[in-house]
Amino acid sequence: MVKVLVSLEDSLLRQIDRRARRNGVSRSAYLAQLAARDVARETGPGAAPAAREALAGLEALFAGSPAGDSTAAIREERNRR
Repeated sequence: MVKVLVSLEDSLLRQIDRRARRNGVSRSAYLAQLAARDVARETGPGAAPAAREALAGLEALFAGSPAGDSTAAIREERNRR
């Protein structure tokens, strides 16, 4: 495993440490998780423009729907027609 040296503002480092503690992980583990998530976002299945467009359409479709129960959301949308 490689170690790296990064420079961060003091206030950002405090926020990172608080979040890492809250998540029950070390600072290094937290930063590694953030980096992995960011990289996956660019290279994962939703990275293609068509996939992002489709996901945005789904998010828009369900934006006004009640949270949680997808069956209720679909029923509500169907009943509006």
